[in-house]
Amino acid sequence: MAEGLRGKVALVTGGSRGLGAAIAEALADRGADVAISYVASRDKAEAVVERLKAKGVRAAAIRGDQADAAAAKPLIEAVVSRFGKLDILVNNAAIVVKGQSVDDPALDTAALDRQWQINVLGAIATTRAAAAVIPDGGRIIFIGSLNGTRSLVPGVADYAGTKAAINGYAKGIARDLGGRNITVNVVQPGAMPTDMMAEVFGDTVAPDAFLDMHPIRRIAKVEEVAAMVTFLAGPDAGYMTGGVIDVAGGLGI
Repeated sequence: MAEGLRGKVALVTGGSRGLGAAIAEALADRGADVAISYVASRDKAEAVVERLKAKGVRAAAIRGDQADAAAAKPLIEAVVSRFGKLDILVNNAAIVVKGQSVDDPALDTAALDRQWQINVLGAIATTRAAAAVIPDGGRIIFIGSLNGTRSLVPGVADYAGTKAAINGYAKGIARDLGGRNITVNVVQPGAMPTDMMAEVFGDTVAPDAFLDMHPIRRIAKVEEVAAMVTFLAGPDAGYMTGGVIDVAGGLGI
């Protein structure tokens, strides 16, 4: 694979597992040095780092809790201290709270509030801190969700709201940072075989009724979503900004 990111430094938040780990590995395959953040899965994070280093790049795992907005600036500072700079930010860290209808008497509002804190306010805090250090021509990529533009199933109002908020924020900062040729885009995956999918469906195998909603009748591979991220991070995507791009097999069209 062409190493179009050789010499670049990337941070993938929530990079210790699932899609985040796949994105980190795809960036490393393109030659980027990669930092990943994690909260509790230190062993998993270090295992990802070892796989990245085996590809011949520099890599590090840095603890950073996106639920705490105050942790964003120290995370970015740690990346710059370790690698000397930051060129690419991939805002991947997020959670999903298993669906409850908004009128459910047992609605777990504390968990839903934490979801907003992590998915929106934490991502914004990280982006603000990164925007101060990313050089002209850098890249900011958000991992959104198809739920950010479509309400596919009941019980995901708050999760969908967090992702819709990110779409609007990304478009705004694409405008803010366009003069510096920093591109800002959102990648919206559909379902993938990850822990997050298991929290929604109770398994990493999608129900037949859900698959029937897809023109391409399967869920995404994490590598397919990661490939879109690496494209947006690379030199050929320098004129793409403010985009909200689906990688979802046509779900919702």
